[in-house]
Amino acid sequence: MVKPGDTRHHRTRRYVVCCYRYVVDHDSGFNYKFDALSEDPKKNELNAAFATMFKAGTKMTMIPMIRTYFPFLRFLKTKQEAKAGEAKATMSRIGKELLRESKSSIHEKGEARDLLTLLMKSNLATDIPENQRMSDQDVLAQVPTFLVAGHETTRYADNNVPNAEKINVSYSTGTTWALFALTQDKRVQDKLREELLTIDTDNPTMDQLNSLPYLDMVVRETLRVHAPVPTTIRTALKDDILPLGKPITDRNGVTHDTIKVSEGQVLMIPILAINVDKAIWGEDAREFRPERWEKVPEAAGNIPGVWGNMLTFLGGPRACIGYRFSLVE
Repeated sequence: MVKPGDTRHHRTRRYVVCCYRYVVDHDSGFNYKFDALSEDPKKNELNAAFATMFKAGTKMTMIPMIRTYFPFLRFLKTKQEAKAGEAKATMSRIGKELLRESKSSIHEKGEARDLLTLLMKSNLATDIPENQRMSDQDVLAQVPTFLVAGHETTRYADNNVPNAEKINVSYSTGTTWALFALTQDKRVQDKLREELLTIDTDNPTMDQLNSLPYLDMVVRETLRVHAPVPTTIRTALKDDILPLGKPITDRNGVTHDTIKVSEGQVLMIPILAINVDKAIWGEDAREFRPERWEKVPEAAGNIPGVWGNMLTFLGGPRACIGYRFSLVE
């Protein structure tokens, strides 16, 4: 057992911090200080706007149900939706300001390395066909995607690292669940620790991290079992027909192998439900077992995810644009 005073213990703790350091709060994303670690989000209007958006989605009222059953009453709005609308306007305004600043930095000095500026540079490249360029509106639409990824953060203070000042690190919800999962299984924790200690540095490179197979399994299993976003929604842009993997029988006894979707219809994508489906992952689907990634179930190959045989980052043209950034961090 590793004792608290053991230097291996300290080195492991610092290594875990380095592995999961999340830098969105520190200007790497949009050259903007979000103050996500502040105890008072009202000090930053963008932080306050995001706090409002998240809270608006957690309060249930009867109005959404009424609008579902009586479409002609869709003009009814809840107080939360009104506040969310104001918050969305704030996010849009600040997003446009960031976009203008990014364009200006490209033309004036071109030295900025934040994600938005890099996205703009790539979009303005001369070797990209015009039909593949994103409009300013499309680029702006990516801003909330990156911001949401870094918004749900917390604080980590390590007072036990020798010869080091207190370390304040913000890391994603996914990292929190990874650390939780490790506390629940000492065998996995010990196995991962031994692998991490084979690299004698507190600042590993991506090549070094990629050379650690068990770390990769732990990350994959964390994102499968503890998907930070359990569900999401999509709105159909046109009438369509969705094929079913297995036929279903409705309450009238009619069998269907497709589902008709109407323009404007809202569909829910059950990310977590797919990730822990026993029909795909076996009877222990809900258990945290990194070793399952040594041999991925054949059925998981049919999951249309952009990464890792799971739906955590979704798939297709609307997949999470920042999933690689999230994995690296």
